Amino acid sequence: MKTAAIILATLGLAVAGSAIAADHLTAVDYIKAARCKGLAEGLGATANTSSLDALVKSEGAIQPTPIYTRAQDEMQRAKRDASHDDAKDRLTAELNGPCMAFMSGGKVTASAR
Repeated sequence: MKTAAIILATLGLAVAGSAIAADHLTAVDYIKAARCKGLAEGLGATANTSSLDALVKSEGAIQPTPIYTRAQDEMQRAKRDASHDDAKDRLTAELNGPCMAFMSGGKVTASAR
């Protein structure tokens, strides 16, 4: 009986933990959002990115240091990529396609894609 109670308590904590985690971006999605922010800045499309900026800022505060660092690197790489004329069309399509999910103000999760 004691073992069953421990197992049930552990399962309850696991379910509660996954529900809490669903309120935040995964590490991969956070890095993607940071790339989108870099693209927007590099392409000069910062007029309507306030929700993306807020998302990257708020999620950055809770990401582990290695993930945060990787996201910053990806943001800088996206800015550099956007400075190349031969890639502007492709990167604009990326900004207007997959990045729109992050720019809409909603949190994108792996299950929502």
